[in-house]
Amino acid sequence: MSLTHRVLGTAAGAAGLAAAGAAVGVARRRRSIARRDSDGTEFGSLRAPARTLVAADGVPLHLEVDEPEQRRSDVTVVFCHGYALNLDCWHFQRQACRRAGIRAVFYDQRSHGRSGRSSLENATIEQLAVDLAQLLDEAVPDGPVVLVGHSMGGMTVVALAEEHPELFGDRVVGVGLIGTTAGGLDPSRLLLPVLPAKLGGGIAHGAVRTLARSHRTVDGLRRLGRTVATVATDVFAFGGPVPPAYVDFVDDMLSATPFEVVAEFFPSFRGLDKFDAVEVLGKVPTTVVCGTADRLTSIGHSRKLHSRISGSRLLEVEGSGHMVMIESHDEVDAALAELYDAAGSR
Repeated sequence: MSLTHRVLGTAAGAAGLAAAGAAVGVARRRRSIARRDSDGTEFGSLRAPARTLVAADGVPLHLEVDEPEQRRSDVTVVFCHGYALNLDCWHFQRQACRRAGIRAVFYDQRSHGRSGRSSLENATIEQLAVDLAQLLDEAVPDGPVVLVGHSMGGMTVVALAEEHPELFGDRVVGVGLIGTTAGGLDPSRLLLPVLPAKLGGGIAHGAVRTLARSHRTVDGLRRLGRTVATVATDVFAFGGPVPPAYVDFVDDMLSATPFEVVAEFFPSFRGLDKFDAVEVLGKVPTTVVCGTADRLTSIGHSRKLHSRISGSRLLEVEGSGHMVMIESHDEVDAALAELYDAAGSR
């Protein structure tokens, strides 16, 4: 039997065992999610005319710019989303910027959302920083910029700081880092919401590339185990009970990201080591945000970032999980509003 079949057999077996051994618990959790109150949020309802930015290697990047009718600041905020997500994850922050009259730029990272697929060799954090630098040149050619990144998007901002430190204190006048790190990450944690079953860390490290070669089978397993996947999203993306629409929305983003894409970016997280690069962020107002119940990029990463960035502000959101900007959006939006004001007053 080939390694691919053995790994897929293990995955299928693990899925079967999880389904059989925890079926009652999973079903109970799913019913609990469905019974939670709704707040009427319609994710994906905030749109702007689509633009296309063609990256240096030819990959088309989907871009949307919110241009307020009455702009109250000359600062433009650029939002960089995380691994296996898309620009719609910034729903509440986008809403807040619109209410505040702030120009805001949202884009789908390469291979994510409505952007085109990257080549394997360019599926790296460093390439994401190259894309971000180009976006600044083409979408925000003038005026001060605040960069806000979540998870992989925060790593993108850090990689930009490593490659172009001269931008910080000049073009870039503020930074928000949400649920992210600059290194020392156990990347198997990031796979927990997107694998078809509870695979152990050893399998995650050793078999991602093998699984990617049969990515359509993995995607099929993910679809077949949708109830389990939804419960996994609730457990690993959030720290406490949130409205069912929040869970379904994040689960939809994760499910829409092909496992082949997940696998292509996976090696970048294992080798990430850019804490030395974050010190340049001390030149500008920087806010670091993390939920204390973040199971993917735990609070220790944010505390380390805070300790390495002189003058930074650390917001620890008690009990919130990795998707803190959705789960605790009021607190996050308030912290970002203070950041925009501090950056705009420079």
